Amino acid sequence: MENSPETIKVMVVDDERDIRDGSARILKRIGFQIKTATRGDEALEMLAQEPVDILLLDLKMPGIDGMEVFERVREMNASILVIIITGFATVETAIEAMKNGAYDFIPKPFEPDQLRIVVNRAWDKIRMIREAEELAQEKSRTLIDLDTEKSRIYTIIKSLPDGVVVTDTQGQVVLMNPAFRQLLDLDPALKPGSHIEKYVPDEELSDLIKDISRGAHIDFDDIPNYEFKIGADKYFLAKGQPVLGDHNECLGAVVNINDISSIRLLDQLKSEFVAKVTHELRSPLSTIHEQLALVIRDMMGDMPDQEHHILARAKEKTQGLISLIGDLLDISRIEEGVICQDPKPVRLDELLHNIVDFLETRAKNKLQTLMLEIGSDQIPALTADPIALESVFGNLITNAINYTQEGGEIRVRIDMAGINIRVEVTDNGFGIEARHLENIFERFYRVKDEKTRFITGTGLGLPIVKGLVDSMNGMINVVSTPGKGTAFTVLLPV
Repeated sequence: MENSPETIKVMVVDDERDIRDGSARILKRIGFQIKTATRGDEALEMLAQEPVDILLLDLKMPGIDGMEVFERVREMNASILVIIITGFATVETAIEAMKNGAYDFIPKPFEPDQLRIVVNRAWDKIRMIREAEELAQEKSRTLIDLDTEKSRIYTIIKSLPDGVVVTDTQGQVVLMNPAFRQLLDLDPALKPGSHIEKYVPDEELSDLIKDISRGAHIDFDDIPNYEFKIGADKYFLAKGQPVLGDHNECLGAVVNINDISSIRLLDQLKSEFVAKVTHELRSPLSTIHEQLALVIRDMMGDMPDQEHHILARAKEKTQGLISLIGDLLDISRIEEGVICQDPKPVRLDELLHNIVDFLETRAKNKLQTLMLEIGSDQIPALTADPIALESVFGNLITNAINYTQEGGEIRVRIDMAGINIRVEVTDNGFGIEARHLENIFERFYRVKDEKTRFITGTGLGLPIVKGLVDSMNGMINVVSTPGKGTAFTVLLPV
């Protein structure tokens, strides 16, 4: 058998003939291959010709002493397990050898059973090392074999329209299909075997693939998708997953590359269309809104109630359309990534104070109480786009006012939560049923019931808030109880 005693070579080096020959006889009986040497220099010459697995080495010998032989053996072949044979006078030297890497020691005089136990223990270690190496080689072969024509998996991957690349634990490419070569415009002569950065032009994506390859992302849900661009108009989406073995160990990574250039082009055309249409509509709608307001004001006393009601509703609807246009433009800017591009230090407590002051009149018109609480003595400055922050918290506080009954209470609280600034906007208003909570950040989604159906809105406020918070690497959470109120919590990294 491959890891049986017959495959283990043992050398006994001792100038005492009885120790040397007796040890050889004992070990031969249990199947080891045995060599003997009487001196250190003789042993070194023999090892240079043919290495062994286990070396039984006496420390006190004529010529080169055992300690020097041990050091030279370590330099020659560090995988040899050295067992020190020591007498009473050399115990301290044997301990020093153990500290420097000797596997074990056996004191003279020793019984046959002592020798068998120590050598068998060394054999067990060699066997475990060999099995681990064989397992590692098998894992390596498992991935490397993917790139052979004989592999059925390779035949399947080769025919896929999406780009596929497979790496080992070192981030070296072991397989790539023709679609991967074509998408990234690789040289046809470029073969697998090099590190991933030689094939992928984006440094951050290369780092992500290497992280996945070495097992840094065993949790699949923890692996982000990654978008990257090549040239002026080629956009790609990369999705990576670890390749797991039978024991859930990471063997490497498999990465799927999709061409999303047409999607990005469509997004760009859509954004340009929205921007053009909303720009063309905003000006006439603003004019109509101002003229309606002027008519209502100038003819207040002479106008019948029904006509006043009709004009007031028309004014309200034009204001709703103007708000919708503004929200559509904000959504378009968020999608294009042209918002939150002018970060600067912002004192969020001061900004919230200004927003609360501005909206307090609206709250008082509904007999509501709107208050701001500062929960920490020191709120550090936040590096962010102040306009984006105003949009986030302006939307949240305005929603709280709109969806809270007359005489209700809205509380805005800012404090620290670890390395994040935490802002809570809490009200005791109508609340949201649990079935709606997972949808409230979707575009145009509005919760309508007997209490809220008369509240005007675009259904874009919360999607804008979510998009802005995400763009600032923050988090938003909502908790709500129907009839008791709602609490939005925003966490922003300092």
